[in-house]
Amino acid sequence: MSALQFYNSLSRQKEPFHPLHAGKIGMYVCGMTVYDYCHIGHARVMVAFDTIARHLRALGYELHYVRNITDIDDKIIARAAENGEPIADLTTRFTAAMHEDEAALGCLPPDEEPRATDAVPGMIALIETLIKKGHAYAADNGDVYYAVRSFPGYGKLANRSLDDLRAGERIAVNEAKNDPLDFVLWKAAKPGEPSWDSPWGQGRPGWHIECSVMSAAALGEHFDIHGGGMDLKFPHHECEIAQSEGACGHQHVNYWLHNGFVQINDEKMSKSLGNFFTVRDVLKHYDGETLRTFILGSHYRGPLNYSDTALAEAKKMLTRLYTALDKQPLDGALDTAAVAAFAEAMNDDINTPKAFAVLCNLARSINSGDAHLAATLKALGGRLGILQQDPAVFLKGEGSLDEATITARIAERNAAKAAKDYARADAIRAELAAQGIILKDTAGGTEWCYE
Repeated sequence: MSALQFYNSLSRQKEPFHPLHAGKIGMYVCGMTVYDYCHIGHARVMVAFDTIARHLRALGYELHYVRNITDIDDKIIARAAENGEPIADLTTRFTAAMHEDEAALGCLPPDEEPRATDAVPGMIALIETLIKKGHAYAADNGDVYYAVRSFPGYGKLANRSLDDLRAGERIAVNEAKNDPLDFVLWKAAKPGEPSWDSPWGQGRPGWHIECSVMSAAALGEHFDIHGGGMDLKFPHHECEIAQSEGACGHQHVNYWLHNGFVQINDEKMSKSLGNFFTVRDVLKHYDGETLRTFILGSHYRGPLNYSDTALAEAKKMLTRLYTALDKQPLDGALDTAAVAAFAEAMNDDINTPKAFAVLCNLARSINSGDAHLAATLKALGGRLGILQQDPAVFLKGEGSLDEATITARIAERNAAKAAKDYARADAIRAELAAQGIILKDTAGGTEWCYE
């Protein structure tokens, strides 16, 4: 079995994973800005890093998984004002909704979930340090900015030079800045907005400074893994590096992991295109385990193309796996070859499509008579966060026909077969199949499940 390796966005290549401290790992993931319901992009972050966390623990590491909550932000302020409600009420409501979505997706909660509003004193202290070290300055308008050109490594994560970044600058010139590339660390208070006391007057933190402070408070100034969506790579994570390393004077993250974008029917997911789906939208039509299976069916770094066809295929695959587990013994030793093949796939930068291939091979073997492999299929499914329900419960599902009606139709079919009215029996099977109900004739009678 090969050693664990990750694609490191900083080096732009796969690297063997070596923790800073033997047997222990610190992982920080940028979490949600809680002003609305989670969308499919958020679901992908949740599922991807939950799966990474599960694998690290399965390998025997002691993992400290931290994912923050951004509960102060321009969008939050605007939405609360639009709703005419206190910011704390808005963020509390959508934090609870996020946790509900997380649970529906089968994600385990992170070990620590710091909130930005609780970390403001630390942000002020970090900004003071950056000013003292010549990396930041207070402007005449009451804002505080990071001086990007004071940090020679700026652009290393995005692999872009300062000149390239300057050429691509689209933001209108801010006269308070010394350089258009500089970014805000502290925003002077505006009427009606929440604010905190600071050496620069009343104000609130900029977005980028939040994660530098919360990650260091939880994991220290140097830790193993920092994750998030590809959209955060620049500028958010680039700015985090500048802030954290500018203050501490050394590398602060060893492995940067980024999950890919979500597309809707091969187009970029966007509210402006009208193809924007929340987790709750999808859960009206598909169960959470199916959505999780769909997300893991693509490698976490690649694009994820959302479509009803793809979700239906995920449902079919999950059904095949549960069907293989149904009425099988779930005890006994795990199959060493399958466990090794699964670990080989997951150690290769969390290659979940290859890991699913191992599960499908196990299901085929079980269906061919190797019932003893069911325990292995269930155990390995658990490492992906699936296959932990009672198979009979999953396979019954929530169809449009109730169980009594289905049982009655099966009895009608059996009566038709007994009368040798095979056309009628086939018609009933076809009617049930149109409702997504699959019949299986066995020595003990006719069994059914949802496709």
